[in-house]
Amino acid sequence: MPPAKELIIFTQTYDMLAWLLAQCERFPKSQRFAVTQRLQNAALDFQEAIFHANARKGLQRLHHLQAADAHLNSLRLYLRLAHRFAWLTSGQYEHISRMVAQTGKLLGGWIKQTESSLTATP
Repeated sequence: MPPAKELIIFTQTYDMLAWLLAQCERFPKSQRFAVTQRLQNAALDFQEAIFHANARKGLQRLHHLQAADAHLNSLRLYLRLAHRFAWLTSGQYEHISRMVAQTGKLLGGWIKQTESSLTATP
């Protein structure tokens, strides 16, 4: 992955986390140890997975990228629940959904690039 693209996904993920963690502070206290904790863990696990992927090459990188994709899908689920239970307004949900979608596109490109480099290597 070129350095510029790496910078973009890491910067977007950091911005997404900073926004999301601040919003989670406003969620009902009754949900802090259930949905809120899982939502935060999914977001943090996503960030860790892309850090691990960046530190590796080849098949190990692909495995970490696939794990990151799974964490991003979990994050989407918890965000939908947060919106459904009105812990996020429609505007907030739209904002974070755009951030997740942009990050997902970058991740998808990184996965495709990694897969193609694996098939190109004899």
